[in-house]
Amino acid sequence: MHHFNAATNVISAGLLHRLRASLRWVRHASQYSHDTQLQAYTTSMQLLDAYMSTTASVSSRHDAMKNFPSTLAVDAASCALRSGDIHGDHAVTLMKRFRGLSHLLDRPPVNHPEGTPRVNIEAEATRYRRLVEGWNGTVEEIRKIEGFSRFLLPPLFSDLQDAARDRPIIMLIASESSSDAIIIPHKQPPTSIQLPTNLLKLVELVFAFREAIEKEAGPKGNQPALTRALRELWNDVVRPVVENLGRFAERGSRIWWCPTVSLQFLAIARCWQVQGKRKSLAQQYISSYTPSLTALMRARRSHDRLPSVSFAAIGQNLPAGHSSTLEFVEPELELVRSLLPHPPTVSFTKITSVGATKSRALCALQDSTWLHFACHGTQKWDKPFNSAFLMRDQPLSLLDITQMDLSPHQFAFLSACETAVGDFETPDEVIHLAAGLQFAGVKSVVGTFWNVNDSAVQRLVEAFYKNFCGDGKMNSKRAARALHQAVHSLAQEKGMPLDQRIVFIHIGV
Repeated sequence: MHHFNAATNVISAGLLHRLRASLRWVRHASQYSHDTQLQAYTTSMQLLDAYMSTTASVSSRHDAMKNFPSTLAVDAASCALRSGDIHGDHAVTLMKRFRGLSHLLDRPPVNHPEGTPRVNIEAEATRYRRLVEGWNGTVEEIRKIEGFSRFLLPPLFSDLQDAARDRPIIMLIASESSSDAIIIPHKQPPTSIQLPTNLLKLVELVFAFREAIEKEAGPKGNQPALTRALRELWNDVVRPVVENLGRFAERGSRIWWCPTVSLQFLAIARCWQVQGKRKSLAQQYISSYTPSLTALMRARRSHDRLPSVSFAAIGQNLPAGHSSTLEFVEPELELVRSLLPHPPTVSFTKITSVGATKSRALCALQDSTWLHFACHGTQKWDKPFNSAFLMRDQPLSLLDITQMDLSPHQFAFLSACETAVGDFETPDEVIHLAAGLQFAGVKSVVGTFWNVNDSAVQRLVEAFYKNFCGDGKMNSKRAARALHQAVHSLAQEKGMPLDQRIVFIHIGV
């Protein structure tokens, strides 16, 4: 273990070789329960973060991530929990979400041909070390500037806790070693709860959910396989958390879920559907999601509100490559228009049919801070950054969205299929359209777990906007409660399929 540690500190070897050494250290330290195990994970996370920063684009970083263990972050967090460290210096590193370190100077070692004079090899190594030392020195100087003391350093846990200022966040992690929930309040220390499940059972539960959705989809309300999956999710994940939440959040308040790995594919917030007379989740709390603590912190940053709300409704009923028309797109956009406050409170723009091209949608995204999409949505499992809203000519992709600054934007309703579905290849990172909008800056987003049917969408949209802005006021913080009330009203309707009652989720403030 000493030599693995030493190998991770050989600067001239280059980041990739040091990272591989750290991963071998992790593997062996875990195998033998060595007391350097947490240190090995910490080093691996730091080196992975540094190595990923050398790749040029978001999509290439995602491709590069496939070459490394997909559960590294949750395995590290699980190790920290077992060691009793859930808010110390190690956890600061473990909680990082692979922030890009722009302009990091790193080059792979030079391959010298056989016969190269030793003096030349030593000179190259010396030059490389001086280059790294110079970069480190520059960073230290930058950190002396007021306000830049944490430049290129991960946020402290005390800073991350600020994400919980409006009520607690529940981070869910699962590894082969253990599954845990971490309740993060604003001012109190975090509390960890070991869950009565494991990674294998959760993966099986995800497939049970998907199979139930596909096989039981239809107009009937009775879906026994989905009911069983929801009950298992309640017993193994949600109920242990709810039983401990009373110390941190009063009844009826907001809570935020931050799931990782397989847990992000499960309808955590909707387990109340099968609990009968018990004190279920939705009877006690209003649930939202966040892809990360930093994303929620960023979404809470205030911006000067304009006197008039600029609202764009973007609909596409016949996108490129499709032969059939979505009949309910135009009526849905008109329904939204009728339920919004009239000018001058809201300035409404509608882009639809042949006018809803990729370029016009991008312009609407840039110019309007409130959005409603009604169209086909698609999740690309192999390349999640190509997940997209389908427009008349070209897809409006997640990559297009993440390259925009949407920090002034308040709200987006995504009335499309699969807008909040993650990526199995890199489950530590939430990569889908709804999360992408929040990462880009949108404060509040409503998205979907799987396919939605036209009838359910029409009724949900009507109920949502009546609760959201029926009194003539526009406030993005009301979205979670409005969706909560709309979903509850749909649950009372006879014949409403269970999968359609639980398909919509809220992300953000």
